[in-house]
Amino acid sequence: MEYLSQLLTLSGIVLLACISPGPDFVAVTSNALNDRRSGVFVGLGIACAVVVWATLAILGFGLLIKELFWLYEAIRLVGAAYLIYLGTRMLMASFKARNGTPRVDDVPRIGALQAWRQGFMVGITNPKTATFFATLFVTVLPVGAPTWVYVSVVALVGLITAGWLGLLAAFFSVGRVRSVYARVSRVVDAVMGAALVGLGIRLASSR
Repeated sequence: MEYLSQLLTLSGIVLLACISPGPDFVAVTSNALNDRRSGVFVGLGIACAVVVWATLAILGFGLLIKELFWLYEAIRLVGAAYLIYLGTRMLMASFKARNGTPRVDDVPRIGALQAWRQGFMVGITNPKTATFFATLFVTVLPVGAPTWVYVSVVALVGLITAGWLGLLAAFFSVGRVRSVYARVSRVVDAVMGAALVGLGIRLASSR
């Protein structure tokens, strides 16, 4: 089938990009440890943001963002600030937690819409995603490919991202994993909060 090799190559690269640890991983797992539904909806929010960036890349906006320094910088700084905000919240919560063995079931759960919005913000405020897709599509996809190829690419990107993040949410919400987390939740939350702050600082200082 024509274009099948390009689609398979692109799918493999996208999957490898998803597997690489980053803000997406921390955002999904930190929520899934408290509530599977929250983790899943954070993952869906991220997947929706990735679909938006993939669509914009196909339409040429990915390369435009790469060329418009001020726009790229604005998105990058907003994204960095949001990651630092989320990380700081987790750090403060871990420091305020009571001593002793915390119960995961006692942790307030965020709503589905709030979880989706958090995931979408994490994904949409990362301009590197736009430039990644712009470069990837130019490199892998042939010039003049039919419309169905581009539609398939966007669908594959969304499905791969949602599928991988959904698996992460399912794994980190398993009872045994959560029971281990319940015993060390303050430490885990502090580490994940510090990771988000570190990723935010890294994003803010990168070019």
